Amino acid sequence: MGEIVIASLVEGGKASSGPPLGPALGPLGVNINAIIGEINEKTKAYAGIKVPVKVYVDTTSKTFRIVAGSPPTSALILKELGIQTGAKTKDEVVGNLTLDQLKKVAEAKSGSLYGKNNASKLKQVLGTCKSMGVKCENEDPRVMIKKINSGELKV
Repeated sequence: MGEIVIASLVEGGKASSGPPLGPALGPLGVNINAIIGEINEKTKAYAGIKVPVKVYVDTTSKTFRIVAGSPPTSALILKELGIQTGAKTKDEVVGNLTLDQLKKVAEAKSGSLYGKNNASKLKQVLGTCKSMGVKCENEDPRVMIKKINSGELKV
């Protein structure tokens, strides 16, 4: 029959054999507990955040492989700040990241950010901060980007 792909969003480290994965995997005759265990192992670093996961199942051999994606940058920023949502208006400020927190988010997303170096990756995360109403080191993210561009801020 070939390979079947099951895509889902699971909370990091807390996938279960219930919906949505269990009912999708059950008819395929694979070891659901082994799959859930591997998903939880691969996503445990993202506890409390929804993570995109794809399960590839070979229906002939009953083998599987799991690819865990990376949560959205905005979800990582919210987690760092311990808040639930970003700003509702363009003037609202919902939080303030430290430079270390900014670097931590960029590091977590490094595989999916397009920048060629740390500075460009940090600037991408700062762009997300701007749209969410989040400051960095008590500065508007655009000011931080200018500081990175000018070399005033070494990253």
